[in-house]
Amino acid sequence: MPKMKTHKGLAKRLKVTAKGKVKHRRAGKSHLMSSKTPKRRRHLRLPAVLDNKPMIKRLKIKLGQ
Repeated sequence: MPKMKTHKGLAKRLKVTAKGKVKHRRAGKSHLMSSKTPKRRRHLRLPAVLDNKPMIKRLKIKLGQ
């Protein structure tokens, strides 16, 4: 059986931490910033961590983990 290839598009968007958590960039930061409050924009800068267990399992398979 051949090895699974890493999904390169996904690998560029996600990072798996040392403890196995999945970090990603928050959505909604690309345009229409003037209508968002400064607090909201500030929080959008920070990376987010996924907590959906089934989703994490699927993503790790795609990332070859």
